[in-house]
Amino acid sequence: MSRAILSRLVNRRRTLASLSVLAALAAGPLVQPAQAYPDRPVTIVVPFPPGGASDSTARLVASKMPEVLGQSVVIDNRPGANGATGAQHVKNAPADGYTLLVGSIGVFAINPALNPALGYDPKTDLDLITVAVRTPNVLVATPNFPANSVKELVDYLKKNPDKVTFASSGVGSSDHLTAALFWQKTGTSGIHVPYKGGGPAIGDLIAGHADVSFQNLGAVANHIKAGKLKVLGVTAAARNPVLPDVPTMKEAGVDGLDVYSWQAAAAPKGLPADVKAQVIKAFAAGLAAPDVRTKFNEMGFEVVANSPEEFAAFQKAEEARWREVVKAGNIVTQ
Repeated sequence: MSRAILSRLVNRRRTLASLSVLAALAAGPLVQPAQAYPDRPVTIVVPFPPGGASDSTARLVASKMPEVLGQSVVIDNRPGANGATGAQHVKNAPADGYTLLVGSIGVFAINPALNPALGYDPKTDLDLITVAVRTPNVLVATPNFPANSVKELVDYLKKNPDKVTFASSGVGSSDHLTAALFWQKTGTSGIHVPYKGGGPAIGDLIAGHADVSFQNLGAVANHIKAGKLKVLGVTAAARNPVLPDVPTMKEAGVDGLDVYSWQAAAAPKGLPADVKAQVIKAFAAGLAAPDVRTKFNEMGFEVVANSPEEFAAFQKAEEARWREVVKAGNIVTQ
């Protein structure tokens, strides 16, 4: 075989080999495609200690989320600064769906209204997913307190200005600002006594070391039923089935005091659309589970499970409402 013919055969084989490679490249990438979300466990950050309303909400919903996600969901408690510490952590996490947030009204509406140097803004730094549940606050008193109704409390406050102690779970908490709104609506005043959480505040109420407080219904319902606390009113638009004989604040003569403490879910801003859809689906499934709903109802919570758009509009209105209360009460962080 001549050298020219041999050269032509070699070049032909090289050309055929090149065409084979191009065909393979056109058919698809040589590397393995990325795994669909999620391909590892998902973390829900709770910006409060274990045992509170946010923690209970996250754990109940998280128990059902693996059925949608196909991965385990773990809870990471990061307390501090009325939830701001954990919220800032989520803000700074990658927007990939592996770090989520479940927090309270304080995290999403009161902190931004109270602190202009907060370090995060729910409207711009977080993808709002859903308001999960809500519960009204109830006005409770230590059993030996002289007032036995909202009207009697208002009369007592007017006769004894700045003498009645109002316990709360902390500066800027839902129970603190509900008390501030109550004073504004009734033209009264009291002494705000912040505690490091709802548990210590409730404990001092039961022991008689504090007079009254606006506490989450779910946190005090059992104490009321046991006679350890005296209930005067509920901050809801309608009576609550957990305490059907307790009047609303409007029925008791104080209008404009419909206040709910709520828990909601969010993620770092900028979730990819497909990931966000999966996250929304997982939370919706958890909140729709019949046994989860039953447990929430037993705790005094109502399941909300609204859309991201509804949550965004609600958050905006809530922040504006509490900003007015903070301004009128001249409330500042410590």
